[in-house]
Amino acid sequence: MTSSSDRSPAVDVPSSKTYEVRTYGCQMNVHDSERLSGLLEEAGYVPAPEGSDGDADVVVFNTCAVRENADNRLYGNLGRLAPRKASRPGMQIAVGGCLAQKDRDTIVKKAPWVDVVFGTHNIGKLPVLLERARVQEEAQVEIAESLEAFPSTLPTRRESAYAAWVSISVGCNNTCTFCIVPALRGKEKDRRTGDILAEIETLVGEGVSEITLLGQNVNAYGSDIGDREAFSKLLRACGAIEGLERVRFTSPHPRDFTDDVIAAMAETPNVMPQLHMPLQSGSDTVLKSMRRSYRQERYLGIIDKVRAAIPHAAITTDIIVGFPGETEKDFEQTMHVVREARFTQAFTFQYSKRPGTPAATMENQIPKEVVQARYERLVALQEEISWEENKKQVGRTLELMVAEGEGRKDGATHRLSGRAPDNRLVHFTKPDQEVRPGDVVTVEITYAAPHHLLAEGAVLDVRRTRAGDAWQKRNAAEAAEPAGVMLGLPKIGIPEPLPAVTGGCAAH
Repeated sequence: MTSSSDRSPAVDVPSSKTYEVRTYGCQMNVHDSERLSGLLEEAGYVPAPEGSDGDADVVVFNTCAVRENADNRLYGNLGRLAPRKASRPGMQIAVGGCLAQKDRDTIVKKAPWVDVVFGTHNIGKLPVLLERARVQEEAQVEIAESLEAFPSTLPTRRESAYAAWVSISVGCNNTCTFCIVPALRGKEKDRRTGDILAEIETLVGEGVSEITLLGQNVNAYGSDIGDREAFSKLLRACGAIEGLERVRFTSPHPRDFTDDVIAAMAETPNVMPQLHMPLQSGSDTVLKSMRRSYRQERYLGIIDKVRAAIPHAAITTDIIVGFPGETEKDFEQTMHVVREARFTQAFTFQYSKRPGTPAATMENQIPKEVVQARYERLVALQEEISWEENKKQVGRTLELMVAEGEGRKDGATHRLSGRAPDNRLVHFTKPDQEVRPGDVVTVEITYAAPHHLLAEGAVLDVRRTRAGDAWQKRNAAEAAEPAGVMLGLPKIGIPEPLPAVTGGCAAH
């Protein structure tokens, strides 16, 4: 529950004021954007029509600072909005997130038409800052140095009726040389277990059947209170919540991935057989340079233990190619780990300098053409492995949670899409009876591609769920109101591979 002290003071918003939130970066930013939307709606704003592309009374940029050209992208987008703002009296532009936390006053100097700049620690102040900027007719820059209120205490506008993010911690205590997150998000701060479980129970009461536990280093949960088994206890507690069908989490760190977590995953039925375990490099030398606190043997040992306890687990990872000083021998060690681990999928990134990180000033930066060649070799290997692993699914009968908007060709192929328990994406033949997002169908897999599966036969069973009811209720309510704007968010679960960029801040 949200107490009155957690919320911003009421603001005077004229009727029918519209807003749009544009989100960049990791899952934590996705979750923050849901909070920003909830704050604005509680303050009286309404979503701008979908596709409005900046034609709103308030446009909020929730930024990411981990890419080399993040600031260029932001200022380019701000520049495109400048003439629109000049011709639209009363329009406001706000910039928040990691880049705002990092650049602070620079944003207003470079883009003086911005009205509000706020940081990662005080997103709850956005409505008040917008009102203050309107009344005082000058930009408001407010960057808190530490967390003012845990994001989950703020109102939310969730983008899914059947699946939800649940933040269990913010910040990170690691010092990876390629990552700027600790400087912008601060040290790890854990949320009380009781508050987490209360939020999950509330979400389930609203019809949510799948939750993803979220943290920059999610399995380090409990470091605040000195309980190394706090995360495994939390997973087991999720197993006792009636109506909660699927539990996922992202992203863990190999350093903190202990045997009790593996046991909790294997022994808790609603914890899904899926693990996203960032590798970053298979070379011990590079891992040391990255300040990653594990080595190849430790990493592969974790994979072996997970596979022994959960034979059908789908394991995915993040890999950075071309880190400063990476030799051909180092790269071959990464290829070795990929062959040994047999990841279902790998999110592969070409290293690029991240301003403010130690790696950006390291010697022996790798030439672009070398990085590109290694990247292509790695992608080719992983594509081969992904396809081979997916082919093992052919003939299996799987329960899918029907998804919304995950199959771009569903309309043309008369198919629907869903996620298997291990989070594989499956496109299946649309049955004669109504099937809603959040419902569960049983299908037999008939074909495998590297990044998806097909179930081309008839659906074996359809189970209508409370989550499907929640989706139908929300859809009917939104159809009766002006269409809302999507946040441009990734789907729940691990998405399809992204273009070659440096990994996001949740990819630790």
